[in-house]
Amino acid sequence: MASDTTVTGPFRLDGEIVLITGATGGLGSALTRAFGAAGATVVVHHLDDHDGADALVRELRVAGGRAMSVGGDVTDEPTVDAIFSRIAERLGPCTILVNNAGMMDRHRFVEMTLSDWNRTIGADLTGPMLMAQRFARQPGAHGSIVNVSSQLAFKGAHDFVSYSAAKAGVIGLTRALARELGPQIRVNAIAPGPVATPLVADLAQDPEWIRERTGGSVTKELATAEDIAPTVVFLAAPAARLMHGQTLHVNGGGVMA
Repeated sequence: MASDTTVTGPFRLDGEIVLITGATGGLGSALTRAFGAAGATVVVHHLDDHDGADALVRELRVAGGRAMSVGGDVTDEPTVDAIFSRIAERLGPCTILVNNAGMMDRHRFVEMTLSDWNRTIGADLTGPMLMAQRFARQPGAHGSIVNVSSQLAFKGAHDFVSYSAAKAGVIGLTRALARELGPQIRVNAIAPGPVATPLVADLAQDPEWIRERTGGSVTKELATAEDIAPTVVFLAAPAARLMHGQTLHVNGGGVMA
């Protein structure tokens, strides 16, 4: 938890249990710290980064928070069931789910294989669906789901057909779930622009890629993970209680809606 962060009033999440998927990545670790600073008990999910997850849990506990870690593949239904069962045994039911885990494959469309497509759709759309479904199946399920989409859901991009399609699917999933699960469960999404995280570290070395991704924005810059995290906390907090099925664009004006 950042020492200079103060979260008050309707933005507080005391007593809430938040599960953040992909929590050890660049955006995930920023989300973990932001939710901890807001008072939530944080469940740090990872695929196989045990050391990274343990380090984040220790960091939150040293700062006075509550945290635990869980591992596993969110595209595998039995694993998803096991994740929620373990959390329920240790802490009780989750009240906030942040679907952050994902991947970003780069392929020319004519060269992309079906395996390439299925891998990205699985990580970026099927995984969030399975996690949201299991969240909603908890006894007395209530709270908030925040899905991480992308501005490419609205703009598309060369070489990122599967990713753009998956993230557009996340927007449709968000709206449909908001209708079906509300008002007990609020479901919203964010659509970040390019963020300087390890997920795009290789791409961020390419000046042409940076110009292409930021050229249509007002700020002309890559965001940091810390730029994005507060908006996710807001969507999960009581301050956003009347927000259902919305997508907030946090992209420096790259998409205006």
